[in-house]
Amino acid sequence: MGGIGAGGEDADARLSAVVGLSQAMAAAQTSAPATARPHPYDEDEPEAAAALSHRDIAHAAAWGACEAMGGAFASISVWERARGRLRVLVNVGERAPEEAEFPTDESYPVHDFPQVAELLHEWWAGGGRPQAWVEGDGPERTAEAEGEAAHSYRQVAALRRRGRGSCVIAPIVLHGRAWGELYVARASARPPFTRDDADFAAVLAALIASGIAQNERLEEVRRLAYTDPLTGLANRRAVENRLDEAVELHRDLGTVVSLVVCDVNGLKGVNDAQGHEAGDRLLERFAAVLSAGAATLPGALAGRLGGDEFCLLAVGPTADEVVRAADELCRGAAELELGEGVACGVASTGDPVGEVRTAHRIFRLADAAQYRAKALRSGKPVVAGREGGPHDPTLRLAATP
Repeated sequence: MGGIGAGGEDADARLSAVVGLSQAMAAAQTSAPATARPHPYDEDEPEAAAALSHRDIAHAAAWGACEAMGGAFASISVWERARGRLRVLVNVGERAPEEAEFPTDESYPVHDFPQVAELLHEWWAGGGRPQAWVEGDGPERTAEAEGEAAHSYRQVAALRRRGRGSCVIAPIVLHGRAWGELYVARASARPPFTRDDADFAAVLAALIASGIAQNERLEEVRRLAYTDPLTGLANRRAVENRLDEAVELHRDLGTVVSLVVCDVNGLKGVNDAQGHEAGDRLLERFAAVLSAGAATLPGALAGRLGGDEFCLLAVGPTADEVVRAADELCRGAAELELGEGVACGVASTGDPVGEVRTAHRIFRLADAAQYRAKALRSGKPVVAGREGGPHDPTLRLAATP
């Protein structure tokens, strides 16, 4: 592999490598699909889920660092504090048979090396400069990071050398604490890494940290673009995007697509009598009921369409499963101490509702069913197509402009 060799290389070449790494990470950010991700983070394991959102950036950064350092192999790992481990996000270059490019379970438990936790967590929290170090058989075995912590960290590095001649490890520090590490290795036949290489690796790690921080900001913008700020549910844009994809699946594969539209009853009365804060509490509490309902349907999306109107989009479950979930929504809403329950309409391609070729069609059916539920003051969902087949009054209502 090309790139910059051992210490003492021309400064212009290293500057060029830095520029190349920056450009590679920028390209990875701009090429990442801005798909609807109303819930990009797993609430139970936020660090792990957030790290996955950086995978494309990490891949570009690992390749760039490998080239810049004249390495044969590079990887980027994230420190998962809740699990006490370093988890590898990407491996690039000359990988060993057991090293996947995007591993699912390659990790190194910190509890086997207790000093590593101190190294990762404490050394740079006080404002010190993050330092990289070298491990290998060359004359400069380590950088300035000495002592028990560095010794234990070298044990971790040894686990990962897999016959490689030398490696350089640089911490990736984000928001004042260690986020993970950059690891670059050379084959035994190549000159070992030096102190200068370790210093350069620290610069690259800082650059990678900057790219990850920028990606976090972009992810937040994307999240906000598809999330309702009051309830945290998907917003109308996210629902419409997912519904378009779902109807396309239905057209191509016959996948059952169901939409539940709910209108919260009594919101105006709560606002007028108790104030808008109370009205917001009602919306938030029904959102929790809706979210719980979504959890019973694999892959379902709970959303707020605006005002007092909510929806539940299910792709795959049968119409009966969705109707049961909608019935539970009505019961849950009726038990809230605020409001007067919900008017709930259901439309599913699994019911006799006629041909559904567009997202507008199924939305119109569900909305008409919800309108009929409100007019009837029904405590149960109204389901399009189940009250007389083609002569269902809901279908006739949905057919009106």
